[in-house]
Order: sequence, then C-alpha cells, then structure tokens
Amino acid sequence: MMRLERLEHLAQKFKNKADIQEEWTQGKEEMLQSADFRQCKLNELKALKKKHEAFESDLAAHQDRVEQIAAIAQELNTLEYHDSISVNARCQRICDQWDRLGNLTQKRRQALDDAEKILEKIDILHLEFAKRAAPFNNWLDGTKEDLVDMFIVHTMEEILGLLEAQRSFKVTLSEADKEYNSIVNLVREVETTVQKYQIPGGLENPYTTLTADVLTRKWSEVRTLVPQRDNILQAELKKQQNNETLRHQFADKANQVGPWIERQMDAVTAIGMGLQGSLEDQLHRLREYEQGVYAYKPHIEELEKIHQAVQEGMIFENRYTQYTMETLRVGWEQLLTSINRNINEVENQILTRDSKGITQEQLNEFRTSFNHFDKNRTGRLAPDEFKSCLVSLGYSIGKDRQGEIDFQRILAVVDPNNTGFVHFDAFLDFMTRESTDTDTAEQVIDSFRILAADKPYILPDELRRELPPDQAEYCIQRMPPYKGPNATPGALDYMSFSTALYGESDL
Repeated sequence: MMRLERLEHLAQKFKNKADIQEEWTQGKEEMLQSADFRQCKLNELKALKKKHEAFESDLAAHQDRVEQIAAIAQELNTLEYHDSISVNARCQRICDQWDRLGNLTQKRRQALDDAEKILEKIDILHLEFAKRAAPFNNWLDGTKEDLVDMFIVHTMEEILGLLEAQRSFKVTLSEADKEYNSIVNLVREVETTVQKYQIPGGLENPYTTLTADVLTRKWSEVRTLVPQRDNILQAELKKQQNNETLRHQFADKANQVGPWIERQMDAVTAIGMGLQGSLEDQLHRLREYEQGVYAYKPHIEELEKIHQAVQEGMIFENRYTQYTMETLRVGWEQLLTSINRNINEVENQILTRDSKGITQEQLNEFRTSFNHFDKNRTGRLAPDEFKSCLVSLGYSIGKDRQGEIDFQRILAVVDPNNTGFVHFDAFLDFMTRESTDTDTAEQVIDSFRILAADKPYILPDELRRELPPDQAEYCIQRMPPYKGPNATPGALDYMSFSTALYGESDL
C-alpha cells in the first residue's frame, strides 16, 4: 500500500508539473520564431531586446521545473509505474520542447543583435549625413548667391579683385566636390543596406529634411554658374581694359589742352594788366591770341569725342589727369571771355584816350594802380579796394561823415546798378573825367539824376542832404520849379538848370 501510495503521489506530481510546464510553453515557440523585429525601428528593436532578455530570465527560471519533471519520471520508472510508457513519452516531449526553446531563444537573440547592428549602422549613416549635409547645403546657397550677385565696377583694380576672388573660389571646388561625393555616398550606403536587408522605412532620415537629391540639384547649379560667372567677369575685364585705354587717351589729350589753356590765360591776363607796350600793341597781341584760340579748337573737339566715349563707358574717375571735361570747357570759355573782354577794354581805352585827350602814361598809371588792388585779377574792385585805389592816385576822400557821403556819391556813378563792384571801364571813365576836368551838361544832369534817384526832378531836401550847404543853397535858389507830370510840391527842374549853367565857371 505504501508503494502504491508513493507511485500515485509521484504520478500526480508529475502530471501537475507537466501541466504547468506545457501551459507556460504554449505559444513560446511561435513567438521565438516570429520575424516581428524586421518591421521595427531602432528604438522599437531595442525595446524588443529588453523584452527578450526578460524572457531569457524567465526561461532560466523554468529550468528547475523541467529537471524536476525528468527526475520524477525517472523515479516512476524505477518503481515500475504501470503507465511509465505514457510518463516517459510526455517527459520526452517536454524535454525536447525545452531544448527547442533554448535553441530558438539563442537564434532570436542573435537575430535581434544582427538587426540592431544593421539599424545602428543605418542610424549612424543618417546622423553623419545630417551633420555634414546642413553646412554643405548652406555653403551651396551662399555660393550660388555669390555667383549670381550683381556687381558694379569702375576701375581695373576692382575687376581684377573680383577675378582673383573667383580664381581663389575655383581652387576650393575640388575639395567641395570630394565633400559632395562623400555625403552622397552616405545615402548610397544606406540605400544598399536597406535594399539588401529589406528594411521598411530605412531610407527615411529622422535627423534632417535634406535629401541627396536636393544637394545634387544645388551642386549641379553651382557647377553650371561657375563658367557663366567666368564669362561675365571676362566681359567686364575687356570693358574695363577699354575704359582704361579711354582714360589714357583722355588724360594724354587733357594734359596737353589744360596747360595750353592756362598758358594762354596767363598771357592774356598779363596783356590785360596793360603794362606791355602801347594800347595798339596790346590790341594786336590780343587779336593774335584770339586767332590762335580758334585755331586750337579742333583739339577741344577731339577731346569732346573721347569724352563722349568715356561717358558711354560710364567712366567716372580718371587718376591720370587732374582735368575734367567740364573744367576744360569752363577754362576754354573763360579764355575766350577774357580775350574778348580785354579786347573790348583796350578798344575802349583807345577810344577814351583819343576822345578825352589823356596820355598813354596816364592810362598806364590808372591801369597799374587798378591792377595793384585787383589781387585776384578779376577785373573789378570791391568798394574798399576802389577807395584805396583812388587814394593811391591822389584822390582826396575825407575820413569823416562828409567824406563817406562823397565816396558813396562816387560809387553811385561808377556802380550805378549797385552790383557791389567797380569794373575797370567804369573806373577809367571816372578817372578820365576827373583828370580832364571837363564836365558837360549831360554829365551834370547824370549827377543830379543819381541824387534824385532817377526822378526827372529833385527836391530841396535831397539837395541839402547830398551837397555841401553852400552848393545846395546855390542850386535851390537858381533851379526853376519842375512843371512836368506827377510833380510834387517844391520839385525843382535840374535838367533846365544844368543846361542853362553848362560851361559857367561857378558851376
């Protein structure tokens, strides 16, 4: 009875443990043989590995139960259990399955490790691409912008600087090409790996939105733009070389014309100072200079043609000459104006000398004094300069209020339009009248007209204000009343007075 009870206990224990083991192993083989990891991304695969590690621990924990099942089966055989055949068959199935689970577990671990290595390799390639593609893409964008950038140059130095920059840039293209190929090869390696192991979604780069196609398109654009930029720069170089030739042509001609104009101006100015021979000699030399200037005009016209080409070439600076076309035109016009003005002045001086009876020595004296105070050689004197000139010629101008009134009266005669300057012709007329001391009725009338501010009559108050007291009273007593239109009370007729008294010694 004890033996039978022992066998029954062992048989029941065997059955319980076998039931638990078989229940635990249910579906484990299918799970270990699954290829579910082939659809995973790297992070998902790592989670599967952790799960598999947990399964391996669980599998190891069940090792003891399998050994217990085998030991019970062995004891039942020893005690000659009546159904030992069934027990042995079930035990063998459990052991065989246990061996299969062990083998499948090792294979799945190896498969997971291999898949992880592949995905990690692809991940490293994706990350390397992202790190290198971003700066290269920025370089491509900046390079394209530089290659299509508009430029404006005006000198050879500027275009040569651009050409040197282009040359230096082209030297870097070989390294850029290596970088491009290296980056693209990363993508090609990913594609090869993905295709070989049939990894779904493996081409998608989680670290960047840039693609090899984008880089290839931009790199192709840069390679196309480089020779285009070369052609544009070479065309600009030819243009600047032509401009440089025009600069030299203009400068060579301008450096001849400019000094020639200055020499002629100095010569004409020297003649205009009136110290070179008689007035007739001066006039003769001025006429010769006038002819010479007109004969020189083809040089100016040639310079204008060169200048026109310069303008068409948008040439704004010329370091080979200090002259510009504008300054030469102005100089040319000033030279002609100076010659014509001096000719007119000399002709007027001849006319004044012959009509007024002054001598050549007097003219020279007037001219010498005028030139002395005409520091800038403008042919005119400011009021202070004019006053000093008069004093140098022995003209008495008081320093009191009456002297200032007298000087203002003289200024009104020599500068009737109140321009603020006294020209030599007006100065000469004044000095001629003063030296000959032969007033005419017309001159006296002009003097009274100035005092009357161009009115056809004059008032007693105006005479008292402008003339010495005795002269004012003399005129007031002798001038007849003005009977013309728009006469005011007390108006006096200075025209009739001047005509009646012309030639009287008291006047």
